[in-house]
Amino acid sequence: MHIPDGFLTPPVWATLDFAGLASVSLLARKARAEVDESRIPLLGVMGAFVFAAQMINFPVGLGTSGHLVGGALLAFILGPAAAAMVMTAILAIQALVFQDGGILALGPNVLNMAFAGVFAGYLPVHFLGGRSRRAALFAGAFLSVMVSALMALSELLISGVRMPAGALWISLALFAVSALLEGVITVAAVEAIGRLQPSWVKSRGGGMRAPALAIIALTAVFLASVGITFASASPDGLEKLIERAGPAGRNLFAAPLAEYQWQGLGGEWMGKAAAGVLGVGFVFVLCIGFARLARSKK
Repeated sequence: MHIPDGFLTPPVWATLDFAGLASVSLLARKARAEVDESRIPLLGVMGAFVFAAQMINFPVGLGTSGHLVGGALLAFILGPAAAAMVMTAILAIQALVFQDGGILALGPNVLNMAFAGVFAGYLPVHFLGGRSRRAALFAGAFLSVMVSALMALSELLISGVRMPAGALWISLALFAVSALLEGVITVAAVEAIGRLQPSWVKSRGGGMRAPALAIIALTAVFLASVGITFASASPDGLEKLIERAGPAGRNLFAAPLAEYQWQGLGGEWMGKAAAGVLGVGFVFVLCIGFARLARSKK
């Protein structure tokens, strides 16, 4: 769902980059109320977990794949502002280190997934979570993916990217399938985390238990190093649609670990696993840094 460079027109990406910067500044202020000093490690491990989970693509049909986006999951565990800050860190690392999403398009991607996606995912939890947590989580995860996808498609259409009506409707249907799977995975993940540390799920409070944090961190490392061997190589719905639109996208520079691959390090699996584990570490450190910066401004 990451928009690469070269598809959005300068007025569109420049406007959305400015809006993205403003939203990040707003989020940093709002996150202060959600970032207790004792919870800072949780932001790091949850960011690392979602980054690793996003590497695991699963087939959704017609030669396309999907993956966990994680906006609703982060919002439920961390709170919406802190979750958006963590998602921003993930998107920044993906663009700058792995060439996943454009540099000029980073603002639009932040708005789509870290701002609109996270808050859309949180709304059902906020209004319906007291009645049925599972239903609210599922609805939030579904809504998060669909809102992010619709915003990305709208930005591409405004930029004049040609999308045949048939291909556009098929892409929306595939996004809906991905959104349904996002809901299932989100519910399962929250329940698993609740078994590790009930207070994180029930009240977003309580102390940070080292064993629970370690289990989530090790799961992230496992997904990034071993789980990737089971990931689908098919492009996601947005990538597939962009491919049909033509070869307009061009990256501004060669990222050090482009395509999630450490070139020249053993075989393909070794290079991908090493890049994934490094990415887990980068996201963890950046999330901790963002959280400490938010605390220092309190």
